[in-house]
Amino acid sequence: MKKVVLGLVIAVSLMACQENESFKRDYSGSETVYPLQQASDYTINGTVTFKEECDGTALIVVALSGTEGNIEHPVHLHLGDITATGADVAALLNPVLGKTGISETKLLTLADESPITYKQLINLNACIKVHLAASGPDRDVILAGGNIGSAASTDLSSGRSGIGICSSK
Repeated sequence: MKKVVLGLVIAVSLMACQENESFKRDYSGSETVYPLQQASDYTINGTVTFKEECDGTALIVVALSGTEGNIEHPVHLHLGDITATGADVAALLNPVLGKTGISETKLLTLADESPITYKQLINLNACIKVHLAASGPDRDVILAGGNIGSAASTDLSSGRSGIGICSSK
C-alpha cells in the first residue's frame, strides 16, 4: 500500500512540474506594467500588464480595484494620448468582469487587422480606457484609463478631467 501511495505522490508531483514548465515556456519573461487612474466619480483604478508570450504576441491583463457585481466593463485600446477626444479604437479587449476586476486578452491584431507584437505594443503611442457600459449614456463614462507605450511618458497631472471622451463609432 505504501508503494502505491508513494507512486501516486511522485506522479502528481511530476505532473505539477510539467504544468509549471509548460506555463513558463509560454511566456518570455518580459512584461510591462502601466497604471490606470480613476477617470470618473467611481473610485476605480488599477493596472494594465502586457506579458510577452514566447511567440512574440502579447497577453494583456487589466486588473482593477473597486468594481463589483455582474456587469462587464468594456476595455478599449485607443491610438494616441488619453487626453485626445475622439481617439480611434485600435483594438477592443475583453471586458473587465465586475466581480473580479480582471480582463485578459491575447492580442494578435489591431482593429484594422494588422498584426501586433508585444514589442510593437509597448512602443505604440496609445492608451487604455475602461468604460462603465457598452451602450447608452454610460458608454461615455470612463471608469479608469492610462497611457501606454510611447504615450506613457505624457504628463497626466490634470487628473481625470484631462481624459478625452471616446469616439462614438
